Amino acid sequence: MKTIIRLCLLSCTWFLMQTSFAQIVVVVGAKSSVSNLTREQAAAIFLGKATQLPGAGEPQLVDLQESNEVRKNFYLKVADKTPTQVKAIWARLVFSGKASPPKELPSSGDVKKFVNSSHDAIGYIEKSAVDSSVKVLLEVE
Repeated sequence: MKTIIRLCLLSCTWFLMQTSFAQIVVVVGAKSSVSNLTREQAAAIFLGKATQLPGAGEPQLVDLQESNEVRKNFYLKVADKTPTQVKAIWARLVFSGKASPPKELPSSGDVKKFVNSSHDAIGYIEKSAVDSSVKVLLEVE
């Protein structure tokens, strides 16, 4: 019985370490004119407070699906907001007519395809998913 409990604890610890240590990056298409972003700028953009990408136009925001752990970690690390807080912020913005919520996509691969094919689109993915189709603007630690 002790062995089973130890294995369960070890498995849970490993999963939490993998989830919490996954590096996340904010990305745009490889041909974008935007070259970098601060943490504060990223938070403002993804919370609907900023309406322009630095050096570019109005951003097309891309989120991972609400159930995705990377999304949860992104908002916690960049904006210090929980999923519930982010949802409430966007609900107010949508209700007031001030902004449209980010487009939700199921995977990092889908985010990469979208930002690469859409002018001024911006999203976030795991750092391990970065390839030549995207340009990294910010590494989230």
